[in-house]
Amino acid sequence: MTAASSRLQIARTVLRESFVSDWRLLAESLRGRFTVVEQTFDVAGRPLSLLKPRSPDELINEEEFNRDERLPYWADVWPSALCLAERIARLTGSGQRLLELGCGVGYVCAAASARGFEVLGTDYYPEALEFTQVNLARNDLRPAALRLVDWRRFPDDLSTFNVVAAADVLYEKAYPALIASAIDRTLAAEGLALVADPGRRGSGPFQEECRARGLTVERVLPAPYDNGSVCHTVDLYEIRKKV
Repeated sequence: MTAASSRLQIARTVLRESFVSDWRLLAESLRGRFTVVEQTFDVAGRPLSLLKPRSPDELINEEEFNRDERLPYWADVWPSALCLAERIARLTGSGQRLLELGCGVGYVCAAASARGFEVLGTDYYPEALEFTQVNLARNDLRPAALRLVDWRRFPDDLSTFNVVAAADVLYEKAYPALIASAIDRTLAAEGLALVADPGRRGSGPFQEECRARGLTVERVLPAPYDNGSVCHTVDLYEIRKKV
């Protein structure tokens, strides 16, 4: 088994009796492979402590970028994720299933788990799934199911979800159509999709792609974000299937 496949196998781990010892070993492994920092965020009055790489820029791999334009955006907690988590924290998750498209280090997954959702976190990077597993465990939250997913080769076996969530995923030209398609395929008939976006150029095409698939799109909760160095507005889109 290669190192990459071994990491992927760990990243796909779901709850087992040995979960606590597993996540601590995994956290130790991440600390050995990455320069990490711990950050605490507040979502709806609940602090969430996250382990994450110090900087996405430190993880840029020219070979991976040349192969498929892969960049390590997963390695940070972006303003859109903060706004999306606040919206999810107002939902009742008990008995509900939530899918996140691009879970990064697990902040939105953690917010959803805290609200009682049964969570499936997906990402393009195995390392993102590893950080997500560790971060849910660090906060004593119900673990998420985790799966490696490429939006360009979207799997057919994910079933449907009451909530489909994504934060800041419209930054490449191809992504509006891919995200709209993923939502259309995975959103339950009476479900709600939530997409947070900081004004990317893909937001317009994304809305068009959704409507072309018979989905309704409503822009709600334009939220100002200002941390002293970054200042912009995050839009939240609510997407539903027409009834």
